[in-house]
Amino acid sequence: MKHQIDHYRDSNFAKPLLGIIERLASQCGEVTIMEVCGSHTQAIGRYGIRGLLPKNIRLVSGPGCPVCVTSLRDIDTALFLASCPDVIFVTFGDMLRVPGSDDVTLQQKRAAGAQVVIMSSASEALNIAQQNLDKRVVLMGIGFETTTPTIAATVIRARKMGIKNLFLLSSHKLVPPALAVLIADSRLNIDGFLCPGHVSAIIGAHAYTPLVLADKAAVITGFEGIDVLEGIAMVLQQIVSGKREVAIQYVRAVSYEGNQRALALMEEVFSVQDAVWRGIGTIPQSGLGLRAEFADFDVHEHFTIPPLVSQEPQGCACGDILKGLLIPPECPFFGELCTPLSPVGPCMVSSEGTCAAYYRYHRN
Repeated sequence: MKHQIDHYRDSNFAKPLLGIIERLASQCGEVTIMEVCGSHTQAIGRYGIRGLLPKNIRLVSGPGCPVCVTSLRDIDTALFLASCPDVIFVTFGDMLRVPGSDDVTLQQKRAAGAQVVIMSSASEALNIAQQNLDKRVVLMGIGFETTTPTIAATVIRARKMGIKNLFLLSSHKLVPPALAVLIADSRLNIDGFLCPGHVSAIIGAHAYTPLVLADKAAVITGFEGIDVLEGIAMVLQQIVSGKREVAIQYVRAVSYEGNQRALALMEEVFSVQDAVWRGIGTIPQSGLGLRAEFADFDVHEHFTIPPLVSQEPQGCACGDILKGLLIPPECPFFGELCTPLSPVGPCMVSSEGTCAAYYRYHRN
């Protein structure tokens, strides 16, 4: 299939692509395709793609929202640290409204007087630390491989500058280990994956080789409507032909090798460790913690964090939604007790959350 690099926003390509999808779908049985990126979930909703597909092609959303998979314990830890005296807590904006175990959010902590600052880039934490030498500045590092290199670069720069009052709460996650858990879950029966474009620009297409070895179709896809449709067509082509590969639809941003400089930054600052994914549990070798030589920046080395008993909100189905076992309307809270203005679970908080996307685009 020819990639239309210069025409990914040209709606004239939608009808031919839908024709290709119809033809390929007629040669398949039931097919389940999982998108593993919150931006894909948003695009699928925004362009009404689910409603355009043949009835035997089913799209399900995976754990592609970094805010959503941040463990409740990490959120409770963030709330504790933000409440500590002389602390300035710096985080991305999506984290502000995620409720902790006691239903309190960082936004509410800030309203009560805590110094919680929203950042647009990790380097802002450096400036805050420099300007507030009498404060302890805690940077919450969340996200997948897309944002991790920027956090790594910030830590390296802080060490070179001799900054002593900046500390990192690392909640970074790695995508490929989570995919390994999903393909091992017989309840899901996933036939193919739309792999995340931004993450793949960092880690490269080769990182998804285990999907091919597990006989799953894999296509790294961009975020426009045409991108997603072409990605779906490429997945179906693999299923019909019986040939599995890690195909790159998002050729304008992704290579097989990935961004070696970004990967080197991650390798220099972080070591791989087990991590808890919200709704999924502990996934071996799927998280990142600071290496020993950067321990001076580790919150766990400088703060006494008490034992925290983190309890998920009863009745919330975010866990099963993150795994693709349920869709948001199947949660009893969806659209009633849980809305973007009053979220119960993280999937409704983040703009990349599956529940937020369904609420915006599929509620009616």
